[in-house]
Amino acid sequence: MWHFLVENGKCCLLGIYDFNDRKESLQENGVIQTTQDQHSSISPPASTVSGAPDDEPFSTYFEEKVPIPEDVTQMFSFRKLWAFTGPGFLMSIAYLDPGNIESDLQSGAKAGFKLLWVLLGATIIGLLLQRLAARLGVVTGMHLAEVCNRQYPTVPRIILWLMVELAIIGSDMQEVIGCAIAFNLLSVGRIPLWGGVLITIIDTFVFLFLDKYGLRKLEAFFGFLITIMAVSFGYEYVVVRPDQGELLKGMFLPYCEGCGPAQMEQAVGIVGAVIMPHNIYLHSALVKSRSIDRGNKKEVKEANKYYFIESTIALFISFLINVFVVAVFAEAFYEKTNIEVNAMCNASGSPHTDLFPLDNSRLQVDIYKGGVVLGCFFGPVALYIWAIGILAAGQSSTMTGTYSGQFVMEGFLNLRWSRFARVLLTRSIAIFPTLLVAIFQDVQHLTGMNDFLNVLQSMQLPFALIPILTFTSLTSIMNDFANGLVWKIGGGLVILVVCAINMHFVVVYVTSLSSVALYVLAGLLCIAYLCFVGYLAWHCLIALGVSCLDVSCLASRVSNNRPSVFIEEQPEYDT
Repeated sequence: MWHFLVENGKCCLLGIYDFNDRKESLQENGVIQTTQDQHSSISPPASTVSGAPDDEPFSTYFEEKVPIPEDVTQMFSFRKLWAFTGPGFLMSIAYLDPGNIESDLQSGAKAGFKLLWVLLGATIIGLLLQRLAARLGVVTGMHLAEVCNRQYPTVPRIILWLMVELAIIGSDMQEVIGCAIAFNLLSVGRIPLWGGVLITIIDTFVFLFLDKYGLRKLEAFFGFLITIMAVSFGYEYVVVRPDQGELLKGMFLPYCEGCGPAQMEQAVGIVGAVIMPHNIYLHSALVKSRSIDRGNKKEVKEANKYYFIESTIALFISFLINVFVVAVFAEAFYEKTNIEVNAMCNASGSPHTDLFPLDNSRLQVDIYKGGVVLGCFFGPVALYIWAIGILAAGQSSTMTGTYSGQFVMEGFLNLRWSRFARVLLTRSIAIFPTLLVAIFQDVQHLTGMNDFLNVLQSMQLPFALIPILTFTSLTSIMNDFANGLVWKIGGGLVILVVCAINMHFVVVYVTSLSSVALYVLAGLLCIAYLCFVGYLAWHCLIALGVSCLDVSCLASRVSNNRPSVFIEEQPEYDT
């Protein structure tokens, strides 16, 4: 339920509240709380569970807070930046998952260097969206799922949770299967796809408990995996030696000369692969791992600054790694035909020659075939190093995906289970469908499934982007750190463009199904989908200041005699 303060004929948005939840909270506390008490930007609301710690109402993966060194004499401190370094790099792993790597290699093989500017633009948009997620976590002390739990009514909240879980499952399936493909390549086909999935499940459970040895050690492990990716794909880049002039031209000149529907669809796929819904929820939670006094406005502002710098560095590194992959396949395999690749694989003695039919159609590659063709053209070392990079990408993204699942489930459902139970549940939800796919599909026929999973994740984007813009625009939640006019307008336009691009991707996929029954089913699902997106967008527009959309507010302005129920208080920061 939305609540407004009507004063002197003006309507001011205070927030969204579930009336039943608020009523229970008031009865338990025995006092009437103001809106800001309910949604303080200084610290999370106090836990209502007996014996729960006051400063952490929801249990998360971190059992420690990284201290921030005090340095009042400098505008910028590398010591402080180092203390804040970690969450942004964990977040950046979603930009390097197997789905992104596959999108990169397909972009290079289909369009050469011509779509690098799309990758650059998508990464910049992703950085701006991650900034909003980090600010929400820093200012409120709650991550996005926790805020949604407190702000949306019960039914929309449950629907939102289910949609985000679908996005996590889709992403996790790609990541786990990416690991399984890497194991298959490294073992020269001896480890089947389902065997690789089982290995990934086991080692993910092991790695997830590394944070028991310290949060910084866990972050260092993720940094090690990113380094492996950089070295592996960087090696391929050095071996292939792409044309640097064409690379820079494709990166900074927004053009796509001679591009057709296939290239345009690939451009849309790049945006869908880079901007992932569950990553917004993840980043808003990861920033809670630093010890910040949210009663001190200066500390909150400083944390926002350093997190943004760290995120920029992390996404710049992830962008370079993505560029390595695009450039390798653009230089070596752009406009190559199946018969050319078949001849080269046959000459090199590759056992995978049958993957490429003897015709003059353009080469179609995925993560598996990409490794094979690298081995055919540049030797077995290139294939194995490629597989190691894919394994690092899949393993790291699988771990961060599991954390995303924990945060989302804990936040939306307010779960207070044991650590092992939480990991087991969130893993099982995504692993069972992945295992079924691995058993009934072979490693050479996964492209159709990846296309479906990309569409699934594209459809879930509004369920992360609209809430993050809504809540970071509310002064009742963000106080002095709420989005200004420029960020409200710019953020709204960016989200509108991203969602429109991804909806185009969905339409292209659905129209390619060529089935009347599937058209009808897709039409019915789209009606329900658009209704819920419209509901979220309606509330978002009100948060952005379009209060004329609220019926109750309009009625209050007309009558001008409705008493104010909630009083919005401005926070008092320590100086």
